[in-house]
Amino acid sequence: MAWIDLVNVCKTLKDRERGAFASPVVPPVHDVVSAPSSAGRGSAFSIQNLNLRIPDGKTTVILGPSGCGKTTLLRMIAGLIEPDSGEVRYDGVDVKHVHPGDRRIGMVFQNYALYPHLISRTNVLSYFLFKKKTPEMTAMAKAKYQRTSELMGVELAYLLDRKPTTLSGGEKQRVALGRCITRDPALFLLDEPFSNLDQALREKYRVNLKILLRQFDITTVYVTHDHYEALILADLLVIMDRGSIEQVGTYEEIYDRPKNVFVAGFLNRHIGTPPINFIDARYMPEGQRVGNVRVGVRPEDLEVSREESQDGIRGSIVGKVKLPIMNATILSMHVGGHEVYAQTLGDANLLTGDQVWLTFKRYHVFDNDSGMRLRSYPEAL
Repeated sequence: MAWIDLVNVCKTLKDRERGAFASPVVPPVHDVVSAPSSAGRGSAFSIQNLNLRIPDGKTTVILGPSGCGKTTLLRMIAGLIEPDSGEVRYDGVDVKHVHPGDRRIGMVFQNYALYPHLISRTNVLSYFLFKKKTPEMTAMAKAKYQRTSELMGVELAYLLDRKPTTLSGGEKQRVALGRCITRDPALFLLDEPFSNLDQALREKYRVNLKILLRQFDITTVYVTHDHYEALILADLLVIMDRGSIEQVGTYEEIYDRPKNVFVAGFLNRHIGTPPINFIDARYMPEGQRVGNVRVGVRPEDLEVSREESQDGIRGSIVGKVKLPIMNATILSMHVGGHEVYAQTLGDANLLTGDQVWLTFKRYHVFDNDSGMRLRSYPEAL
């Protein structure tokens, strides 16, 4: 096992460099943020002075919008991209001069990166194809193959004599994961491995992977843009945007105490509503006015009633959607110049056109200029 430190890491990539790291096994870098280049030579992506600790034996999920730098960060950890400056440390040791193949990494890519001309059994054991054949190495390969087979069971066994070209996306994913395990890595790196699967398979393999990672107790870095995937898998969640880390913590910590407007508006665990409503503070009830700031309230923290309330603000319902599977109703309302969403339990005996009063069970206050969260009411849950 290992802990990973990224210390003051900087990296700038030009558009034309995106494919520079491609190989028959390692797919090209697509995860970049484009911005105008003053040099007039195309666009560039930049990570500047990034610092992050990935704890030993935990699953760290890097979550962010497409193009925020997630894959670039993962590949710098793997050694497939070299930082312009700063250090990548394994267990406190700078690995700048350690070849990626010597870092004891098991990596699963979005496109699985299997050898198409080899059967699945040989793909699983491909790490040993490039080692000098000795009795000791052969015995090690056999032992690790046996361990992988026991861990993955029948879900891998019936695929082993087939080539990748005959496998479905879910089957390729199993073979790629088996290959990763067989290497006996100190670090798992996974780059959206389920994104090519249909919804039913994604849900199944997320749970399977969570169980597998608990069995290994191995340091894992998992890249995704799927919020539900992050909720299931993450021991530690890292929110990225535009090449920067916005917030690090557990899912609950980040959701309950977002660092800024971006994080509050990005992390979403709802169906059919935005993650948070933003309201100008001047619309708040007189006793709750908090200055020239923005107020953010989650849909589940809004109570809606026809009865007038001194602690509430007035609005009108403009839409209503029932979610039977969640036993909930989504209400959309106009409050001043804002459209506000509330999630209520059950049918909500309210109709489109009703005049209503909204009270806040909990809300956050954000600075208008910096977007940083100033405080929450109530602060403690």
